[in-house]
Formats: sequence, C-alpha cells, structure tokens
Amino acid sequence: MPTEASGAPGRRRPLTRRALLGAAGFGAAAGGGALVAATVRESPAAPSGGARATVPFHGPQQAGILHPRQTHAHLAAFDFGARTDRGRAAALLLRWSTAAQRLTRGEPVGEEISPPGSRAADTGVALGAGPASLTLTFGFGASFFDRVGLAAARPEALAPLPAFPDDRLDPARGDGDLFVQIAADDPLVCLHALRTVQRLAHGEAKTRWVMSGFTTAPVPGRTAPTHRNLMGQLDGTANPSPADAAARDRILVTAPGAPPWLAGGSYVVVRRIRMLLDHWDTLPQEHREQALGRRAADGSPLTGGGEHTAPDLTANRPDGVPVIAHNAHIRLAAPGANGGATMLRRGWSYYDGLRADGTPDAGMLFVAWQSDPRTGFVPVQQRLARGDALGRYLVHEASSLFVVPGGVRPGGYVAQALLEI
Repeated sequence: MPTEASGAPGRRRPLTRRALLGAAGFGAAAGGGALVAATVRESPAAPSGGARATVPFHGPQQAGILHPRQTHAHLAAFDFGARTDRGRAAALLLRWSTAAQRLTRGEPVGEEISPPGSRAADTGVALGAGPASLTLTFGFGASFFDRVGLAAARPEALAPLPAFPDDRLDPARGDGDLFVQIAADDPLVCLHALRTVQRLAHGEAKTRWVMSGFTTAPVPGRTAPTHRNLMGQLDGTANPSPADAAARDRILVTAPGAPPWLAGGSYVVVRRIRMLLDHWDTLPQEHREQALGRRAADGSPLTGGGEHTAPDLTANRPDGVPVIAHNAHIRLAAPGANGGATMLRRGWSYYDGLRADGTPDAGMLFVAWQSDPRTGFVPVQQRLARGDALGRYLVHEASSLFVVPGGVRPGGYVAQALLEI
C-alpha cells in the first residue's frame, strides 16, 4: 500500500513498502522477504503467570486498555522533529510496532530495526526477565495530524479539553504529538521497554515528558482489580467491566461510522494529580470517609454492604442529613449524575520525592479510557470541579488527551490504515 514522503522541495513521491522498511532502519542485509517474515512470525504464547505472562501485541484492540492493570508503568509523550512527514512518521511507527511485538514476547528487539544514524544499542538490561505481562499502547495528540499532513482526518472528539477550575497545569508535562503507555509486572522490563522506544525514536522524535507510576499486585480472591492509592482508598471499585458489551461500547470506538484506523480504538485522558498527603493524613478517618463516600477498610459505601454494593444516594440519617454527603466524591462522579458518563480508569500511584517546600511530590497518574471524552471525562470532571469534597486535597498539575488507534494486525503497524490512505 503506498504512502507518501517528501522528496525534492515542493514535490511529493510515493513511498513503497520497501522504501518504508528502509526508512525505518531495517538493514538491507536482513533481506526483504526474510525481514517481513520475521516481523509477522508469532511464537507460542508463554505460560501464564509470573515473569512468563504474555499479552499479545496483535489483536482487534491495542493491548494495555482492557487488560488488567500491571504493577509498573511509564507514560511518555514525544514531539516530532522539523523534518517529520507522513512517511517518516510511518517509519517510526513501524519500528515501534516491530519492537513492541518482540518485547511483549520477551524476545530481543534486534539491531536491524535501529534508526539511521543511531549509535545506541540494546545492552541486554532485561535479558532473561521474561515478558512480565508487558504492554505498549500507542496514541496521537491533536498536533500529530497537523505534523503529518492529515489535519482533515483529526477526529472531532480530539478537541482540546476545556479548562477546569483550580487546575494548575504545567504545559511542559502535557500534550505531545505521540503518546506511549508502557506497563509491566516487572520494573526492569518496563524501563527497558521505555528506553527501547526512546532509542528507536532517534532522529525522528524527542521525549517531551515521562511520568512513572506503580501499584500493588492483584490480591487473590478479589472480584475486581481494585488497588489502594496513596490516600489509603480502594481505587477502581466502580470501574465498568470490559467483559460487559455495553461497557465496552463506552470504552472502545465501535460506532459504525468510525474510520477504519480508529475502529476498536479509544481516547485516553492522562492527568497528573498531586495528593496533599501531609494534610490528608491529619484528618479524622470519619472526615476522610465522608469526602469519598466509602469506608476506608473495605471500600463499601457509607450506606452499607460490600465494596461492590451500589451506594444508596437517597439514604438519610435520622436528622435528615444525607448519609453520603451532597459533595461526596462518589455521588458527584456517579454515572447516573453525569448522563451515564463512563470511563475505564487504569491509574497508577507516583512518588517523586519532596517538593521545595518539603511536602511529598506524590499522587496519582490518572489514566481514563473512553469512546468519546466529550461524553466521558469532560462532564464528570466539570461536575467534580464544582465542589467535590475530595478535590480540596488534590492538585491537578498536568493534563493530556490522546486518540489511540485500533489494534494491529500481524505484519502491520500502528495506524497503518491512517498513514497509508
């Protein structure tokens, strides 16, 4: 399938599959046919569990959206260089896709896909560590479409997020042409994948920002993948189940009119939310539970039951005061209070030491997947910004929105249907 790349000034020339492979840095010594066979060959899945757990890179959706949250993550954004065009962007995504399929199988990436002019090599940092449930998920910011000459293809839902009251956003830690979510159950495997992605971007894209997070391993016997955050709360209790067809329609782009490159994809909102832990830790437990609307011990709503019992938002105490306060987080964030707005949250905690004032630079990397941010994240955050009791202990410091293309077929690369139109 042809695409285009810049030739002489003022001219555009078709870029063949062979030319794209060359631009991606695949050495001629690898042999055209042999190389393509190497990129599509699938090895048997490794045994599940532990370091050998394997999450396939290929599929109808990109891995890392519906898969259970891993214990370590790096979120990164990249900006293209001045020379990037559609063909060069495709070459980078081919390198990244080829590396991702090998890394997620626990295999060496191979030096034949190193970018032209790069002197860096894989030093084998994670050799023998196994796949460790590694996933790499790739997305695009709004600026991506301008940079590659595809502004007309930019989805309407990728419009900038509105400004929210009390946000204190650092522009240097938001947005970007490209987004990569890297997650694994082994910190070394996770970091090696990040370093590989950065190495393969040589000459084409520079890292704009990186945010790193962690969480606890799943607790055996739990009915949902909830984890405690740094406030001591169970997080993710009200997440939609990816196994539910209706919920998947709120997470993934499944509309009949979606362009082929976006079908099965999603939109992801990334927010760096600092928690005012020194203040929070001094509050009485009752106050902390009222702010959220749930018990700290087991995540059950204040109206009773277990963690997954639906809260009774109509229940009042004998004096007529609502059991779950009007400004409690779970009341304001409930889908029923926001027109059915639904997101799949896969956040990680972060701890980056101390700030200049001696307070912890710690909190949550909020990662929310949805089929349309205009009917998912935006209405919920607008409601929370109008008086969420939990919000007074949080500072939103970075914010980004990316569109994530659908899954990758064997032999293809991320967003191939977009870049070769």
